[in-house]
Amino acid sequence: MNAELLPAVIIDPPGACRSTILWLHGLGASGHDFEAIVPQLGLRPEDGLRFVFPHAPQIPVTINGGMVMPAWYDISGPDLERSHDRKGILRSADQLCAWIEAEQARGIPSERIVLAGFSQGGAIALHVALRYPERLAGVMALSTYLLCPEDLEAERSEANAQIPIFQAHGSMDPMVVPERAAQSRDQLTTLGYQVDWHSYPMDHAVCPEEITDISGWLQEQLK
Repeated sequence: MNAELLPAVIIDPPGACRSTILWLHGLGASGHDFEAIVPQLGLRPEDGLRFVFPHAPQIPVTINGGMVMPAWYDISGPDLERSHDRKGILRSADQLCAWIEAEQARGIPSERIVLAGFSQGGAIALHVALRYPERLAGVMALSTYLLCPEDLEAERSEANAQIPIFQAHGSMDPMVVPERAAQSRDQLTTLGYQVDWHSYPMDHAVCPEEITDISGWLQEQLK
C-alpha cells in the first residue's frame, strides 16, 4: 500500500489497546466531528478501544459549486445512485486501507478493527469493508449508502462475506433519502450479509438512541 497516511484525531484508551475503530466523517466536516461521541458511548476502559478519526483531503465538490472542502470523493448532483467519482472513491479507499495497515503494524490484527463512517465517510467505510482481503471485526454504516453497487458482487471479499454490519438511518433524512439506504440494505441482504438495521426519527444526523445502539453493538463485536 503506497497511499498517504491521512492526519487524524486519535483517542487512545487509558490502558493497553486491544481494538481500533477507524471512523470517517461526512462531507465538509473533519476528524473532530465525532470526537465528542467517544465518552458518550460509555465504553469500559478495560475494553481497550482506540479511536482514529482521519481528516478527509480538501477537494473541489461539484454539487457545492466547485468549492474546495474536506471530502472523500466528488459529488456531481443530488442523485446518489449514478455518476460516482470512481477515481476519488479509489483514492479514499486506498487511504483508509493505509490506516488499517498502520494499525496492524502497531499490533492490532484486522479482526479487531472496525470501520465506521457517517454519510460520505460511511460510504467509503462500507465500500472498503466489503472488499478488504482480510477479515475485519465489523462495519458501521451511518446515514449512508452503497457506492458503485453494480460492482459489489464481483468485487466483494470472501474474507468479509460474514462481516457484521450496523446500518443506521434517519427516517426524515433529506440528504441521503431513506429509500436509498433501504436499497443498499436490501442489496446487502440479498447477497447474504447480515445487516443490523436501525431507523430513527431524525434527519441527516446522529441521535442519542443511535449512540446507545452503537455502544452495544461495538461491545458485542469486540468482546
